[in-house]
Amino acid sequence: MALGAEIKEQLIPYLDYIEQDIVLKASLGTDENSKKLLEFIEEVVSLSPKISWEKTQLDRTPSFSVERTGLENRVIFAGLPLGHEFTSFVLALVQVSGRTPKVEEQIIQQIKKIDQKLDFVSYVSLTCHNCPEVVQALNIFAVLNPNISHTMVEGGMFKSEVEEKNVLAVPTVYLNGEELLSGRMTIEQILEKLGTSSVDVSELNAKDPYDVLVIGGGPAGSSAAIYAARKGIRTGLLTETLGGQVLETLGIENIIGTKYTEGPKFMAQVAEHIKEYPVDIIKAQRAGKLEKKDLIELTLESGAVLKTKTAILATGAKWRNIGVSGEVEFKNKGVAYCPHCDGPLFAGKDVAVIGGGNSGVEAAIDLAGIVKHVTVIEFLPELKADQVLQERLRALPNVTIVTNAQTKEISGQSTVEGLTYTERDTGKEIDLAVQGVFILIGLVPSTEWLGDAVARTRMGEIVVDKHGATSLAGVFAAGDCTDSAYKQIIISMGSGATAALGAFDYLIRN
Repeated sequence: MALGAEIKEQLIPYLDYIEQDIVLKASLGTDENSKKLLEFIEEVVSLSPKISWEKTQLDRTPSFSVERTGLENRVIFAGLPLGHEFTSFVLALVQVSGRTPKVEEQIIQQIKKIDQKLDFVSYVSLTCHNCPEVVQALNIFAVLNPNISHTMVEGGMFKSEVEEKNVLAVPTVYLNGEELLSGRMTIEQILEKLGTSSVDVSELNAKDPYDVLVIGGGPAGSSAAIYAARKGIRTGLLTETLGGQVLETLGIENIIGTKYTEGPKFMAQVAEHIKEYPVDIIKAQRAGKLEKKDLIELTLESGAVLKTKTAILATGAKWRNIGVSGEVEFKNKGVAYCPHCDGPLFAGKDVAVIGGGNSGVEAAIDLAGIVKHVTVIEFLPELKADQVLQERLRALPNVTIVTNAQTKEISGQSTVEGLTYTERDTGKEIDLAVQGVFILIGLVPSTEWLGDAVARTRMGEIVVDKHGATSLAGVFAAGDCTDSAYKQIIISMGSGATAALGAFDYLIRN
């Protein structure tokens, strides 16, 4: 498969970072996919004298390993690493050649200490913008530790294997033949999943109090951390995943001054901006309890306690559940929330989309080009999406729209096989045979852990004033977890700046 001019342009500068000669060892057959992979490999090899290739026999065909002397058969790509996975391939070339991965030294040492044999296999789709972080993390594991190997399997080329394992969500990772995890995870979270956490609770407890502690690493929290640090005050940033909900967003066209970007790329730039300042970033940790004592104390789920003079709550929002039987049981087994990531796994199948707002209708439009048939189910008597989206949806021949309907149950055996809804005007129950259910009914604020520590609306949103202050003195909030009228990236970033300035003013007065 020939590399386009744009892909070559991305690749060539990185080839200069290759430190030692590497060889791509390819397992090829006579099928069309093998021919595509061979063409890809030959073109990559032609771009650098430090890269060569040779034939070998691997567990999957077509596939290839990225190797150098002493690092054999540990980083493998089964299928073509294009689309969102092209960056994973480029980084593998550079890291396998000997360049140290760009992760914290503490994480590097934790990975090197693993003394058991770990064979990771990750199943991905090339349209998945959540997959590369997991693929790149597991490649780093394999590069750093001789006990560890990782194979990325591109689902489009290995459909029978994906169907055999009932992989209905990506990324899905197997460890030593058993399913380990599904969904986006950071390298810190993978370490924690393996029981090798990179965070020392005693080390967290020993931290000096902050002037401001930001809780949440999305647009609001990132903005707040930068604005606080620029004031020269001691700033901490606690987050489960640096990037927040925006990492789930594919195309972004309304960041003023940036015509188009994608969520992961945008938040990677924001993360680099944060690192320009002396912000103490604590990742892979979740807040558990907030209390006001002499200082504000934040108890983490790990048991550690952080102290601070002021706090900024920027915990964002998460996908809203519909709360019916089968939703939790079949999550990642037919119940999905991301059409871009998981849509290709339902090619040729019947699916339902629950939600008639912009997100639901956009998902249905995207899915209609992949699946056999889409049924859109909306609770209200009419769709809520913008008119232009509704017109595009209604023009599609393989879409059925059902309004004024309440979803009652998602059913199946090991995977989703059907959905039951009730016609709200007649009370009649309808059974719908589908193999996938995509739920897109909006977001809910991630604030349940706060209890009654601060005032919240009946929807769980934190009530704030024009300075970002909450009902608890010294505690501020920003972004989608608040009662702001509109939930937009640019508004969240502005509210993060407001909260940081509000916290700084509070410190001056107190």
